Amino acid sequence: MGPTAVGKTDVAIRLARQLGTEILSADSRQCYADMRIGTARPTTEQLQAVRHHFIDEFPVEIRLTAADYEQYALQCLKQIFATHRHAVVCGGTGLYINALCAGLDEMPPVAEEVTMGVENLYETEGIAGLQAAIELEDPGFFASGEIHNPHRVMRALAFVRTHGKSIQTFRSGTAKKRDFRIVKIGLELERSVLYSRIEQRVDAMMTEGLLEEARVLFPKKELKNLQTVGYTELFDHFDGKMTLAQATEKIKQHTRNYAKRQMTWFRKDPDVIWFKADAAGLLEHILELGQIKH
Repeated sequence: MGPTAVGKTDVAIRLARQLGTEILSADSRQCYADMRIGTARPTTEQLQAVRHHFIDEFPVEIRLTAADYEQYALQCLKQIFATHRHAVVCGGTGLYINALCAGLDEMPPVAEEVTMGVENLYETEGIAGLQAAIELEDPGFFASGEIHNPHRVMRALAFVRTHGKSIQTFRSGTAKKRDFRIVKIGLELERSVLYSRIEQRVDAMMTEGLLEEARVLFPKKELKNLQTVGYTELFDHFDGKMTLAQATEKIKQHTRNYAKRQMTWFRKDPDVIWFKADAAGLLEHILELGQIKH
Protein backbone atom coordinates (compact mmCIF):
# COMPACT_ATOMS: atom_id res chain seq x y z
CA MET A 1 0.00 0.00 0.00
CA GLY A 2 1.01 3.61 -0.33
CA PRO A 3 0.16 6.88 -2.08
CA THR A 4 -0.52 7.22 -5.77
CA ALA A 5 2.59 7.28 -8.01
CA VAL A 6 4.86 5.82 -5.31
CA GLY A 7 5.56 2.73 -7.44
CA LYS A 8 3.29 0.07 -5.90
CA THR A 9 2.50 -1.72 -9.16
CA ASP A 10 6.13 -2.31 -10.12
CA VAL A 11 7.07 -3.63 -6.67
CA ALA A 12 3.95 -5.85 -6.50
CA ILE A 13 4.72 -7.40 -9.87
CA ARG A 14 8.33 -8.10 -8.93
CA LEU A 15 7.19 -9.60 -5.63
CA ALA A 16 4.47 -11.73 -7.24
CA ARG A 17 6.91 -13.08 -9.82
CA GLN A 18 9.42 -13.92 -7.10
CA LEU A 19 6.72 -15.76 -5.13
CA GLY A 20 5.18 -17.35 -8.22
CA THR A 21 1.72 -16.02 -7.44
CA GLU A 22 -1.01 -13.60 -8.55
CA ILE A 23 -2.02 -10.02 -7.69
CA LEU A 24 -5.34 -8.81 -6.29
CA SER A 25 -5.87 -5.11 -6.86
CA ALA A 26 -7.17 -2.94 -4.01
CA ASP A 27 -8.00 0.09 -6.15
CA SER A 28 -11.57 1.36 -6.22
CA ARG A 29 -11.32 2.75 -9.77
CA GLN A 30 -9.01 0.48 -11.76
CA CYS A 31 -11.70 -2.19 -11.63
CA TYR A 32 -13.87 -0.20 -14.06
CA ALA A 33 -13.70 -0.40 -17.83
CA ASP A 34 -13.00 2.69 -19.96
CA MET A 35 -10.92 4.34 -17.18
CA ARG A 36 -7.53 2.95 -18.18
CA ILE A 37 -5.37 6.06 -18.46
CA GLY A 38 -6.90 8.23 -15.74
CA THR A 39 -6.60 5.51 -13.08
CA ALA A 40 -3.00 4.60 -14.01
CA ARG A 41 -4.09 1.03 -14.62
CA PRO A 42 -1.22 -1.46 -15.11
CA THR A 43 -0.02 -1.59 -18.70
CA THR A 44 -0.74 -4.48 -21.04
CA GLU A 45 2.81 -5.72 -20.52
CA GLN A 46 2.43 -5.57 -16.73
CA LEU A 47 -0.89 -7.43 -16.85
CA GLN A 48 0.72 -10.11 -19.00
CA ALA A 49 3.68 -10.46 -16.64
CA VAL A 50 1.50 -11.49 -13.69
CA ARG A 51 -2.17 -12.42 -13.51
CA HIS A 52 -4.18 -9.58 -11.96
CA HIS A 53 -7.65 -9.63 -10.40
CA PHE A 54 -10.13 -6.76 -9.93
CA ILE A 55 -8.79 -4.88 -12.96
CA ASP A 56 -11.07 -3.74 -15.82
CA GLU A 57 -13.85 -6.13 -14.76
CA PHE A 58 -16.95 -3.93 -14.31
CA PRO A 59 -18.83 -1.34 -16.38
CA VAL A 60 -18.45 2.20 -15.09
CA GLU A 61 -22.20 2.35 -14.33
CA ILE A 62 -21.88 -0.28 -11.56
CA ARG A 63 -21.49 1.21 -8.07
CA LEU A 64 -19.32 -1.11 -6.04
CA THR A 65 -18.91 -0.64 -2.30
CA ALA A 66 -16.24 -1.67 0.18
CA ALA A 67 -18.58 -4.49 1.24
CA ASP A 68 -18.73 -5.70 -2.37
CA TYR A 69 -14.95 -5.61 -2.47
CA GLU A 70 -14.65 -7.59 0.76
CA GLN A 71 -16.76 -10.41 -0.70
CA TYR A 72 -14.96 -10.33 -4.05
CA ALA A 73 -11.50 -10.24 -2.47
CA LEU A 74 -12.10 -13.10 -0.05
CA GLN A 75 -13.44 -15.32 -2.83
CA CYS A 76 -10.52 -14.35 -5.06
CA LEU A 77 -7.95 -15.14 -2.37
CA LYS A 78 -9.63 -18.48 -1.72
CA GLN A 79 -9.07 -19.37 -5.38
CA ILE A 80 -5.46 -18.15 -5.35
CA PHE A 81 -4.61 -20.02 -2.15
CA ALA A 82 -5.99 -23.24 -3.66
CA THR A 83 -2.89 -23.40 -5.86
CA HIS A 84 -0.45 -20.85 -4.38
CA ARG A 85 1.06 -20.38 -0.94
CA HIS A 86 1.11 -16.58 -1.18
CA ALA A 87 -0.97 -13.80 -2.70
CA VAL A 88 -0.04 -10.17 -3.30
CA VAL A 89 -2.59 -7.40 -2.72
CA CYS A 90 -1.70 -4.05 -4.23
CA GLY A 91 -3.55 -0.76 -4.09
CA GLY A 92 -4.10 2.62 -2.55
CA THR A 93 -7.75 2.52 -1.51
CA GLY A 94 -7.49 2.35 2.26
CA LEU A 95 -11.13 1.50 2.85
CA TYR A 96 -10.89 -1.51 0.54
CA ILE A 97 -7.69 -2.74 2.18
CA ASN A 98 -9.31 -2.39 5.59
CA ALA A 99 -12.40 -4.27 4.38
CA LEU A 100 -10.23 -7.17 3.26
CA CYS A 101 -7.93 -7.29 6.28
CA ALA A 102 -10.30 -6.46 9.13
CA GLY A 103 -13.77 -6.83 7.61
CA LEU A 104 -16.73 -4.48 7.68
CA ASP A 105 -19.62 -4.34 10.08
CA GLU A 106 -23.04 -5.45 8.87
CA MET A 107 -24.99 -2.35 7.85
CA PRO A 108 -28.67 -2.01 6.90
CA PRO A 109 -29.23 -0.63 3.39
CA VAL A 110 -29.63 3.06 2.68
CA ALA A 111 -32.59 4.34 0.67
CA GLU A 112 -31.62 5.15 -2.92
CA GLU A 113 -33.69 8.32 -3.04
CA VAL A 114 -32.01 9.55 0.15
CA THR A 115 -28.59 8.85 -1.34
CA MET A 116 -29.51 10.81 -4.45
CA GLY A 117 -30.61 13.74 -2.29
CA VAL A 118 -27.33 13.74 -0.38
CA GLU A 119 -25.33 13.58 -3.62
CA ASN A 120 -27.33 16.53 -4.94
CA LEU A 121 -26.46 18.45 -1.77
CA TYR A 122 -22.78 17.78 -2.39
CA GLU A 123 -23.06 18.90 -6.02
CA THR A 124 -24.74 22.16 -5.11
CA GLU A 125 -23.06 23.10 -1.80
CA GLY A 126 -19.85 21.08 -1.79
CA ILE A 127 -18.11 19.61 1.26
CA ALA A 128 -19.11 22.62 3.37
CA GLY A 129 -22.79 21.84 2.81
CA LEU A 130 -22.26 18.21 3.80
CA GLN A 131 -20.36 19.20 6.93
CA ALA A 132 -23.05 21.63 8.02
CA ALA A 133 -25.75 18.99 7.55
CA ILE A 134 -23.88 16.22 9.36
CA GLU A 135 -23.05 18.54 12.27
CA LEU A 136 -26.76 19.21 12.70
CA GLU A 137 -28.11 15.70 12.07
CA ASP A 138 -25.31 13.50 13.45
CA PRO A 139 -23.09 15.51 15.82
CA GLY A 140 -21.37 12.33 17.02
CA PHE A 141 -20.08 11.53 13.55
CA PHE A 142 -19.16 15.18 13.05
CA ALA A 143 -17.00 15.05 16.18
CA SER A 144 -15.25 11.86 15.01
CA GLY A 145 -12.92 13.78 12.72
CA GLU A 146 -14.02 11.98 9.54
CA ILE A 147 -15.66 15.01 7.99
CA HIS A 148 -13.01 15.84 5.37
CA ASN A 149 -13.75 12.87 3.12
CA PRO A 150 -16.91 13.79 1.16
CA HIS A 151 -17.81 10.20 0.33
CA ARG A 152 -17.71 9.12 3.99
CA VAL A 153 -19.74 12.16 5.03
CA MET A 154 -22.30 11.47 2.29
CA ARG A 155 -22.61 7.87 3.45
CA ALA A 156 -23.05 8.90 7.09
CA LEU A 157 -25.60 11.56 6.19
CA ALA A 158 -27.61 9.21 3.98
CA PHE A 159 -27.50 6.61 6.75
CA VAL A 160 -28.84 8.88 9.49
CA ARG A 161 -31.53 10.25 7.18
CA THR A 162 -32.64 6.72 6.29
CA HIS A 163 -32.54 5.08 9.73
CA GLY A 164 -32.66 7.97 12.19
CA LYS A 165 -29.50 6.60 13.84
CA SER A 166 -25.83 7.39 13.48
CA ILE A 167 -23.78 5.05 11.34
CA GLN A 168 -21.44 4.82 14.33
CA THR A 169 -24.01 2.82 16.30
CA PHE A 170 -23.44 -0.09 13.92
CA ARG A 171 -19.67 -0.10 14.17
CA SER A 172 -18.39 -2.89 16.40
CA GLY A 173 -14.71 -1.92 16.26
CA THR A 174 -13.83 -5.63 16.22
CA ALA A 175 -11.76 -7.05 13.38
CA LYS A 176 -12.96 -10.24 11.74
CA LYS A 177 -10.81 -13.35 11.87
CA ARG A 178 -9.10 -14.29 8.60
CA ASP A 179 -7.72 -17.73 7.81
CA PHE A 180 -4.54 -16.34 6.28
CA ARG A 181 -1.58 -14.40 7.66
CA ILE A 182 -1.34 -10.75 6.63
CA VAL A 183 1.91 -8.80 6.22
CA LYS A 184 1.29 -5.12 5.48
CA ILE A 185 3.97 -3.31 3.50
CA GLY A 186 3.80 0.45 3.03
CA LEU A 187 5.81 2.26 0.35
CA GLU A 188 6.77 5.89 0.77
CA LEU A 189 8.99 8.53 -0.82
CA GLU A 190 10.27 11.93 0.14
CA ARG A 191 7.47 14.40 -0.52
CA SER A 192 9.40 16.33 -3.16
CA VAL A 193 10.23 13.11 -5.02
CA LEU A 194 6.64 11.86 -4.84
CA TYR A 195 5.22 15.18 -6.04
CA SER A 196 7.68 15.20 -8.93
CA ARG A 197 6.53 11.70 -9.89
CA ILE A 198 2.92 12.82 -9.74
CA GLU A 199 3.57 15.72 -12.09
CA GLN A 200 5.46 13.47 -14.50
CA ARG A 201 2.66 10.89 -14.39
CA VAL A 202 -0.03 13.47 -15.18
CA ASP A 203 2.01 14.79 -18.11
CA ALA A 204 2.44 11.22 -19.35
CA MET A 205 -1.30 10.58 -19.02
CA MET A 206 -2.07 13.60 -21.15
CA THR A 207 0.40 12.40 -23.76
CA GLU A 208 -1.13 8.91 -23.72
CA GLY A 209 -4.62 10.26 -24.44
CA LEU A 210 -6.32 11.10 -21.15
CA LEU A 211 -8.13 14.02 -22.80
CA GLU A 212 -9.70 11.72 -25.39
CA GLU A 213 -10.55 9.10 -22.75
CA ALA A 214 -12.32 11.76 -20.65
CA ARG A 215 -14.16 13.07 -23.72
CA VAL A 216 -15.65 9.62 -24.35
CA LEU A 217 -16.79 9.44 -20.71
CA PHE A 218 -18.07 13.04 -20.61
CA PRO A 219 -21.73 12.11 -21.37
CA LYS A 220 -21.66 9.96 -18.20
CA LYS A 221 -19.97 12.60 -16.04
CA GLU A 222 -22.71 12.47 -13.37
CA LEU A 223 -21.82 8.89 -12.44
CA LYS A 224 -20.27 8.60 -8.99
CA ASN A 225 -17.40 6.49 -10.33
CA LEU A 226 -16.38 9.35 -12.60
CA GLN A 227 -16.20 11.85 -9.74
CA THR A 228 -12.52 11.04 -9.75
CA VAL A 229 -9.35 13.12 -9.97
CA GLY A 230 -8.21 13.28 -13.57
CA TYR A 231 -11.72 13.21 -14.98
CA THR A 232 -13.68 15.86 -13.10
CA GLU A 233 -11.13 18.52 -13.99
CA LEU A 234 -11.33 17.68 -17.69
CA PHE A 235 -15.12 17.59 -17.51
CA ASP A 236 -14.94 21.15 -16.19
CA HIS A 237 -12.73 22.00 -19.15
CA PHE A 238 -15.30 20.56 -21.56
CA ASP A 239 -17.97 22.63 -19.79
CA GLY A 240 -15.93 25.76 -20.46
CA LYS A 241 -15.08 26.39 -16.81
CA MET A 242 -11.31 26.37 -17.34
CA THR A 243 -8.67 26.03 -20.02
CA LEU A 244 -6.92 22.74 -20.73
CA ALA A 245 -3.74 24.06 -19.13
CA GLN A 246 -5.66 25.02 -16.00
CA ALA A 247 -7.36 21.62 -15.89
CA THR A 248 -4.01 19.86 -16.16
CA GLU A 249 -2.58 21.88 -13.29
CA LYS A 250 -5.71 21.13 -11.22
CA ILE A 251 -5.23 17.41 -11.85
CA LYS A 252 -1.68 17.67 -10.50
CA GLN A 253 -2.79 19.68 -7.48
CA HIS A 254 -5.71 17.39 -6.64
CA THR A 255 -3.54 14.30 -7.09
CA ARG A 256 -1.02 15.70 -4.61
CA ASN A 257 -3.89 16.36 -2.19
CA TYR A 258 -5.15 12.81 -2.68
CA ALA A 259 -1.70 11.34 -2.02
CA LYS A 260 -1.52 13.29 1.22
CA ARG A 261 -4.93 11.94 2.32
CA GLN A 262 -3.82 8.40 1.48
CA MET A 263 -0.75 8.72 3.67
CA THR A 264 -2.81 10.16 6.53
CA TRP A 265 -5.07 7.09 6.33
CA PHE A 266 -2.29 4.51 6.09
CA ARG A 267 -0.25 6.09 8.87
CA LYS A 268 -3.07 5.33 11.30
CA ASP A 269 -2.47 1.59 10.90
CA PRO A 270 0.23 0.47 13.37
CA ASP A 271 0.66 -2.87 11.57
CA VAL A 272 2.10 -1.32 8.40
CA ILE A 273 5.85 -1.76 7.98
CA TRP A 274 7.23 1.11 5.93
CA PHE A 275 9.95 1.05 3.28
CA LYS A 276 11.36 3.70 1.00
CA ALA A 277 10.07 2.82 -2.46
CA ASP A 278 13.43 3.68 -4.01
CA ALA A 279 15.55 1.84 -1.42
CA ALA A 280 18.25 -0.54 -2.62
CA GLY A 281 17.40 -4.20 -2.08
CA LEU A 282 13.73 -3.40 -1.42
CA LEU A 283 12.39 -6.73 -2.66
CA GLU A 284 14.89 -8.72 -0.62
CA HIS A 285 13.95 -6.78 2.52
CA ILE A 286 10.26 -7.48 1.97
CA LEU A 287 10.84 -11.18 1.36
CA GLU A 288 13.07 -11.40 4.44
CA LEU A 289 10.38 -9.73 6.51
CA GLY A 290 7.85 -12.34 5.43
CA GLN A 291 10.19 -15.17 6.38
CA ILE A 292 11.04 -13.65 9.77
CA LYS A 293 7.38 -13.29 10.70
CA HIS A 294 6.39 -16.70 9.34
